[in-house]
Amino acid sequence: MSNSAEGGKNADILSADAIKSSLPADFSGEIIVKEITESTNRDAACIAKEALHGTTVIADAQTEGRGRLGKSFFAPAGGIYMSVILKLGLAFSDAVLVTAAASVAVCKAIEAVSDVRPQIKWVNDILLDGRKICGISCEAVFSGETVDSVILGVGVNFSAQEFPEEISETAGILFDEPPVSRNQLIAEILKNLLEESADLSSRKFIDDYRRRSAVPGKPIRYLENTVWHDAEAVRIDENGGLVILENGTEKTLVSGEITLRIQ
Repeated sequence: MSNSAEGGKNADILSADAIKSSLPADFSGEIIVKEITESTNRDAACIAKEALHGTTVIADAQTEGRGRLGKSFFAPAGGIYMSVILKLGLAFSDAVLVTAAASVAVCKAIEAVSDVRPQIKWVNDILLDGRKICGISCEAVFSGETVDSVILGVGVNFSAQEFPEEISETAGILFDEPPVSRNQLIAEILKNLLEESADLSSRKFIDDYRRRSAVPGKPIRYLENTVWHDAEAVRIDENGGLVILENGTEKTLVSGEITLRIQ
């Protein structure tokens, strides 16, 4: 079957062989494609200990997808739902950099295959025209005190779909008419992700993150200890943290949930 985007979504069949053929020759991980699964992150966690670096679980649809903070993630057929197992030899303090690097990798992948220019909403959402088109999650798998591996989940609203009412105002789609297949974009995301995460301690991706950030200079609300606070986003720091100004005092958010306030 054709893996091109021509012929519409129904002709865009996920293919491990097609994805792998677009990856660098030295890629040694496994590409696992499922028609439907409860959660690609859960599937990846089950094989993380034995899996090779870069091994990726991909599904056409998820029934119990979860984003950050345990939120359910709407994942109907036709999107991109992938979980990548990264063996990076990280200290736990460096694991927080993975999400920032992944955000850059997804943006660069989209930019490489289309004329779309997405932005990043701290810490893990990819926006297009102010609507969320992609969510990223990161889970560490520990071996004693060290991080044995990281499972990076990426969910992309690839093309036209109907959203549940509760997210219809905030969710968006990447393409009205996809210029590439899902296989091509998945391969590009994986290739970029492996490149961006190869040298996290250099933080070389932070400037790319800053250039694409939709948040600095904007009023935000952030959640802390179940309470929402009003503040202004100032800048992204060297570790991917969000520096904010609240009541005249600067502080840095290293994880959590924010919303952009409409003025």
